[in-house]
Amino acid sequence: MHNIKGKPLLLWVAERIRAAAPDLDLIFAVDDPLLEACLAPGGYRTVMTRPDHASGTDRIAEANRAVRAERVINVQADEPMVSAGQIGLLSELISGEPDMATLATRFSSAEDFRNPNQVKVVCDARGRAMYFSRAPIPYTRDLGGEPDDGWVSANPCYRHLGLYAYKAGLLQEFARLPVGKLEAIERLEQLRVIEAGRSIAVGMTTDPSIGVDTPADALKFEEYLGREPR
Repeated sequence: MHNIKGKPLLLWVAERIRAAAPDLDLIFAVDDPLLEACLAPGGYRTVMTRPDHASGTDRIAEANRAVRAERVINVQADEPMVSAGQIGLLSELISGEPDMATLATRFSSAEDFRNPNQVKVVCDARGRAMYFSRAPIPYTRDLGGEPDDGWVSANPCYRHLGLYAYKAGLLQEFARLPVGKLEAIERLEQLRVIEAGRSIAVGMTTDPSIGVDTPADALKFEEYLGREPR
């Protein structure tokens, strides 16, 4: 509900998705009437869910028991710059073998790489996630854990984006699993899937992204809006 240029962040995300993927059914899983009221004037469809879910994916799983979609793309409400290309890539990944997919992009800044609010992911040779962390991984042992921008740009340092896709079966399986130990430590829901022995496909995107998790991120997004061509 944080206001950016007079509009709640949630509406920036809603309008962005509608413009980027007009042919997809757009439904918001919400847990408070304030969110529902925020979306109603724009004609956005909502599904009210319990307020006590451990994660957004648990919330999506509850909503999909009503919607009954075979495949679901989850854009978290802190991703106001989601693009048509990113949604298309997730759709492509989840239409194939993977039961769950997400996206990542390269870090270019050592400061961002160290920021615990910017989640990191390391992948295997098949493009499957090996681990997600708030810590800067991979760790630069030879540099004493103090990489510069050049090292970060030249090595497999990837930022995870708050975008997911699931097949319905995996989504409901996720909701039945207990919160994982690593998930509880890192506060990262996707670790529940890895702890359960399931794989997550990771697609790479170069589209610009600002995940709004802090007031500083909100300011970055506001500055970005000020630079957009009119």
